[in-house]
Amino acid sequence: MTEIFAELTEIDAETRRRLHARLTAAAAAAGVLDVAYRTVDSPVGTLLLAATEKGLVRVAFTSENHDAVLEQLAIRVSPRVLLAPARLDVVATELAEYFAGRRHLFDVPLDLQLSHGFRRTVLSHLTEIGYGATASYAAIAAAAGKPKAVRAVGSACATNPLPLVVPCHRVVRSDGSTGQYVGGADVKKALLRMEAAA
Repeated sequence: MTEIFAELTEIDAETRRRLHARLTAAAAAAGVLDVAYRTVDSPVGTLLLAATEKGLVRVAFTSENHDAVLEQLAIRVSPRVLLAPARLDVVATELAEYFAGRRHLFDVPLDLQLSHGFRRTVLSHLTEIGYGATASYAAIAAAAGKPKAVRAVGSACATNPLPLVVPCHRVVRSDGSTGQYVGGADVKKALLRMEAAA
């Protein structure tokens, strides 16, 4: 009896996988796959990746609650959100290369629709901080054209929808201390150590 149940479970899992693949392909073909997502394991925990047709729209740490992130994507981007890993294969590969120390710059297209105004300006300057380097919140504020907006830079980093790919972890306090991070202070320190060792 146990063998039959195991067989049925395996068949059901395979049937579900095939049906999901057909649904994903049909949604993509019909142009109604607005947000594709998948998860990947990494040295800093499981990451949620989401992309629109324009590009990567969200990277989220486990601490952000992946279900809540998907709900927000459904509200802020489109309710048509589907587990469709293939759209994110290149991102997953680039992240694996990054964590292996073989990639210092991400080449994937980005969709920055979740960030607006000064926050988006800040994000554009974060990509200028080289691998293994850091910049202060004050330096980023000055580069963004508002030298007194240090707290606003901190807020932009805290709400960065694309951590790791848009490297807000490279922004530190003027005294050199790491400060806070959406993935947690320990994750930020680990990322900075990893990059410094390369």
